Amino acid sequence: MDSAFGHDFISDLPQSIIETILTKLPLRDAVRTSILSTKWRYKWATITQLAFDDKCVTPSHDRAVAEINLVKFVSRFLFLHDGPIHKFTLSTSYLQNTPEIDQWLLFLSRKDIKQLVLELGEGELFRVPSCLFTCRMLARLELVRCEFDPPPTFRGFLSLKYLNLQQVLVAPEVVESLISSCPLLESLTLSYSDSLALTVRAPNLKYLILEGEFKDICLENTPLLVAISVAMYMTDDIAEHFEHSSSCNFEKFLGGVPCLERLIGHIYFTKYLSIGNDLGKVPIMYPRLKVIELYQVSFEDMKEILVILRLIVNSPNLQELHISGSSNTSAATECPDLEFWEMECPSDCTLGQLKTVKMTDMSAVPHEMKFIRFLLGNSPLLEVMSITPSIYVTDGKLNMLVELVRLRRASSQAEIIFIQDQI
Repeated sequence: MDSAFGHDFISDLPQSIIETILTKLPLRDAVRTSILSTKWRYKWATITQLAFDDKCVTPSHDRAVAEINLVKFVSRFLFLHDGPIHKFTLSTSYLQNTPEIDQWLLFLSRKDIKQLVLELGEGELFRVPSCLFTCRMLARLELVRCEFDPPPTFRGFLSLKYLNLQQVLVAPEVVESLISSCPLLESLTLSYSDSLALTVRAPNLKYLILEGEFKDICLENTPLLVAISVAMYMTDDIAEHFEHSSSCNFEKFLGGVPCLERLIGHIYFTKYLSIGNDLGKVPIMYPRLKVIELYQVSFEDMKEILVILRLIVNSPNLQELHISGSSNTSAATECPDLEFWEMECPSDCTLGQLKTVKMTDMSAVPHEMKFIRFLLGNSPLLEVMSITPSIYVTDGKLNMLVELVRLRRASSQAEIIFIQDQI
């Protein structure tokens, strides 16, 4: 009897749909589909997106056994694979500087690989073999815990759009050369820990994430940047370099990013931007900037305050502002020059699109309260301002709340949320 229930609809699906189904499975389970029927025996062998991890093998208390099993699984899989491999991911805590990885990468370099992700375990860094630099079709490269040293003949990845280097040992001059030799690069993530002075030249770059010990950062040719996130760690030599710097860091870093929509600056970022001569002579506008997040801002440093004011005043479409402070509460008893606000803040300034403000680690020092007053009094569309005092503020919380309630608000809809307890 010809019954619809007896027909194998799945096996008759187009190959592209079957591959999509197999790609959603862990590779270990994808291989197991070979036992379903003769039609499925080698369907897994044509998958173009491969993701290997520790779950590909049975867990073992003996690390050496687990490593051997994983090497065998990957090697056999690649040996039986048929056709191109567009994406290869190896994320494992078992393998580090395993020689078989070199063989796998050589194999992949002949398979028109387009996306490569290597995230290897603790221990000795894996040295990327020279065959990687022959992958001309490579569009995405992510390396974690690797040593990266291109051969002298390397002229760049001409198709690369996404580059992520974390805990990668690479010479400073190689970093800049690599970035500039990838003409299509759109996204760059770099984690570096060796006091790097970095100049970024990437005309198509849209997304930039930097984390590490940077003593200088210059965005020289990045007109299309949309989002920036920077976390700078301070060492003694970097601090000394900061003290003797005379160039305008604000202008070097944010002077050529007219398309910027989101800016995130972690510890020491506003300090870095504040170094230089008058933050640059020509005002820079950011017509598309909608979100600003700045952390560990010192409201006892007038130049850091100027950085924040310059950013928000010259961002007419700013909608969200997140600020965390790092002020010394002992400074609250001092009497700083508060005339600064009358001189630096235009009387006709309007933050016309600002709707959400989140301020954390506030210490109620005078300039913090002046800044909050400025935001409330010049934001006609403000909806929510949440304020979280620093855990070091104890007796002054009530006075801080009373002062906040008294402040004039340009928006009749503005709600102040005072968060007293932090977990």
